Amino acid sequence: MRVVSLVPSLTEAVAVSAPGLLAGVTDWCTHPAAGLGEAVRIGGTKNPDVRAVAELRPDLVIANEEENRAPDLAALRAAGLEVLVTEIRDLPQAFSELDRLLVGALGLERPEWLDRAEEAWARVEPVGELTAFVPIWRRPWMVLGRDTFAGDLLARLGVRNAYAGHPERYPRVPVEELAGSGCDLVVLPDEPYRFTADDGPEAFPGLPAALVSGRHLTWYGPSLAEAPAVLAAALRRSSAAAAR
Repeated sequence: MRVVSLVPSLTEAVAVSAPGLLAGVTDWCTHPAAGLGEAVRIGGTKNPDVRAVAELRPDLVIANEEENRAPDLAALRAAGLEVLVTEIRDLPQAFSELDRLLVGALGLERPEWLDRAEEAWARVEPVGELTAFVPIWRRPWMVLGRDTFAGDLLARLGVRNAYAGHPERYPRVPVEELAGSGCDLVVLPDEPYRFTADDGPEAFPGLPAALVSGRHLTWYGPSLAEAPAVLAAALRRSSAAAAR
C-alpha cells in the first residue's frame, strides 16, 4: 500500500510498524528521525497541498478530526482518495483507533509496541493527587479544557485538570486568572507552543512548573509505551522542587 499521513503521531506509528508504506507526510512529521525514507513533504497539518497528495496516488490518506481541517479532507475525497479519519479523545480510544488503522485498514500484524504501551498504562501509578492547569499556547494564553487526550493521560497520572469542566476544549484564559487559580502546579509541554524553563514559568511566580515532553503528552503512537515513565518523572521533579 501507499499511504499519506497528515498526522505526525500516526506517521510515527506507521513508520515504526511498517517502514516503506509512507509515500507522503507533513512538514511537521519528525519521528522516527531516520525512518521516513523518501516520503514526500506535502505541507502542514492545517494546510496540506491537496494536489500534491493526489499526485502521489495513495491507497489511503490518514487524518485526525482534530489535527486536520474538514474542508481539506473533503477536497481529498473529492479528488477520489480514500481518507481514514481518526478520533482520539482519551487513552482507550487511542488504543482502539491505532488498532483500527494498523490492523484493520493497513492489514498489519498488531505491533509489539502497541502491546507494550497498553501494558505500561495498565500498571501506571499516580504520582499524587494534584490539580493543575495546562497551557498549550501563549499570546493569547490557551489551556486544555474538556475531553482532551492529554488531559486524560494526566488524570491517569494523578493530575486533575482544573479546566476539565470548561465548555470549550481549548479555552482562552487570562493569565491573571490562571495565576490565581489555586492549583498545585502548572504543566508546561514543549508543543504545540514550545514552553521552556525561560519561557512560561515566569508568568506564574511561586507556582511549581512541570516542564514535560509534548510528544509524550499529546502523541498517540509508539511514544505511548514510554510516556508513563517520562511524564511521571517530570511531574515528580516539579513536586520535589516545590517541596524544597
